[in-house]
Amino acid sequence: MNNRSDVKTAPLGDAALLIQLGTEINERTHQLVSALTKHIEHHPFPGFIECVPAFTSVTVFYHPFEVYQQMKDGPASDSPYEKVKAFIQKCLEEMTAEEETESRTVEIPVCYGGSFGPDLEEVARINGLTPEDVIDIHTAGEYLVYMLGFAPGFPYLGGMSEKIAAPRRSSPRTAIPAGSVGIAGMQTGVYPLSTPGGWQLIGNTPLDLFRPLEQPPTLLRAGDIVKFVRVTEEEYDKLKEGES
Repeated sequence: MNNRSDVKTAPLGDAALLIQLGTEINERTHQLVSALTKHIEHHPFPGFIECVPAFTSVTVFYHPFEVYQQMKDGPASDSPYEKVKAFIQKCLEEMTAEEETESRTVEIPVCYGGSFGPDLEEVARINGLTPEDVIDIHTAGEYLVYMLGFAPGFPYLGGMSEKIAAPRRSSPRTAIPAGSVGIAGMQTGVYPLSTPGGWQLIGNTPLDLFRPLEQPPTLLRAGDIVKFVRVTEEEYDKLKEGES
């Protein structure tokens, strides 16, 4: 990535650095966010803790003392922030076109309607469609994971068809089952944990999106492409048993 004119960096406290890679949420900016995150994680500097990608930025957390003691590049008088900033600038220069376009596709099985998706018929009614139409459109899409947030493993997905867009429920539920697949406005997503929420629920996946005992602890990562695959209730039960 040779053109860094739009990239801005700023300290975030005394142990983190914010890298702003754009001002608009779009696939190109996301590609840069994802590529930079992967590049830093694959080539960590002394004192590196973690990268946290967002829609248009990456936050890098580090141990200031380790950075100051162990990073030898640049003047000795440079602060830990200045040392990490110089490292990031070098990363941006080294990033390849392959890193900027690399992604993986993850299929998520979903059982739609009924007790799994109690709002499926409402989403269909809002859009003048049948429930089968909604399912067909939802499973036909490919959804880009822009970032994870809200709850551990919750994916912010882009790419849903406006044909099945629906407003949030006027009365949110106090507890939504883990694995619920919902729609809110132009977004679709999957609840990794049981939480309150107001999304329209159209189905449920038997997969665990949050896996605290594994590394990484989430099924999805920023930059993934998600495809929803319809399964029967019997198939759902078998897959659920495999996750237990």
